[in-house]
Amino acid sequence: MKQEEITQLSLSDLKDRLDATTEKIGKITLTHKVSPLENPMQIKSLRKTIARLNTELTKRNKQA
Repeated sequence: MKQEEITQLSLSDLKDRLDATTEKIGKITLTHKVSPLENPMQIKSLRKTIARLNTELTKRNKQA
């Protein structure tokens, strides 16, 4: 998910996406520990997305 897309989301959508992405990375990480993933770069990309979402939430909380 790109930063431009994240800035256009509402606050509730940001929180929902953060929860969903956190849950997804947990499942993918567990799957990767059991058997290697075809594309392990998914983990890196999801971690970056979570960081972007957290950054946007922090930015909006400071503005409010």
